[in-house]
Amino acid sequence: MTKKILILPGDGIGPEIVAQTEKVLAFLIDQRGIKLELEHGLLGGCAVDAAGVPLPDETLAKAKESDAILLGSVGGPKWDTIERSIRPERGLLGIRSGLGLFANLRPAVLFPQLANASTLREDVVSGLDIMIVRELTGGIYFGQPRGIKELEDGQRQGFNTLVYSESEIERIARVAFEIASKRQKRVCSVDKANVLEATELWREVVTNVAKDYPDIELEHMYVDNAAMQLVRNPKQFDVMVTTNMFGDILSDLASMLTGSIGMLPSASLASDGSGMYEPIHGSAPDIAGQNLANPLATILSLSMLFRYSLDEAQIADQIDQAVSQVLTDGLRTKDINAEGMTCVGTNEMGDAVVKALSSQR
Repeated sequence: MTKKILILPGDGIGPEIVAQTEKVLAFLIDQRGIKLELEHGLLGGCAVDAAGVPLPDETLAKAKESDAILLGSVGGPKWDTIERSIRPERGLLGIRSGLGLFANLRPAVLFPQLANASTLREDVVSGLDIMIVRELTGGIYFGQPRGIKELEDGQRQGFNTLVYSESEIERIARVAFEIASKRQKRVCSVDKANVLEATELWREVVTNVAKDYPDIELEHMYVDNAAMQLVRNPKQFDVMVTTNMFGDILSDLASMLTGSIGMLPSASLASDGSGMYEPIHGSAPDIAGQNLANPLATILSLSMLFRYSLDEAQIADQIDQAVSQVLTDGLRTKDINAEGMTCVGTNEMGDAVVKALSSQR
């Protein structure tokens, strides 16, 4: 059965890194006989320029008809001063909400070949394998009321609302426990229950869900301590589950443990298994068009797409092995380069991954 994949290159380095991932897709379609139908669409700043909105109706309609979505990156300073409601990031929030992509999976895995690329000592990060499960469609990013208003004394006041329902917390907690059941059977729930009532409820609901998973060890941790522990002793964590904003911050922190944010993929899943897959890094407009961007996080996002939405674990493993092979061969983009390695550009790295795939038996 042919599966539909919607490709949204986005802004900045997005088109470049997605182009390398499309090389991998082309190889899998042409040489491995994988039945895929590829479509393209606009999301983010490019959509604002072309259609006046960051998420055109046509893009959302295509997304709803697709089995999975591959996204590059959105945003950039070009659009920072336009009306807030049509900035590129609103398109990203809109597609997540419109598709019900409530579970964001962000693995922080250190390839052994990159142990010396981390800013932490090799003994601290060697063997690192964390899965951060971030709630994606609730919390302070979506809560109402929100806005900027003028007070009676003439000052302006900005305000946002952190809000979570029991059902929202329960469903993301179950995702985390299910993932942990296939890993080391440990979940750390991260909150700020000593200060925020919304996360006091979060802790209570997660604790109740844990009763359905008696073989899973549950730990609670305040977010400030979790940030410290990720730097102090990151290998103590297996699965971390947390709110939208905390997950956004902690996963970027965790990315640097692996050597570069350019190495980390992510999956955003709906309840039916469909999802959107993207690197966790931004659009990096300062290096766009210079053949400098690291495409490996996007290629690894494609691996997650095959694993989680297309149920093709073997293909996912092959992509992971190809990425590992190019690193073993000493190829590095600028962000992960080290003495004695061969520094290559975006295009060359994409070609190398395809070559490694073609050499697999």
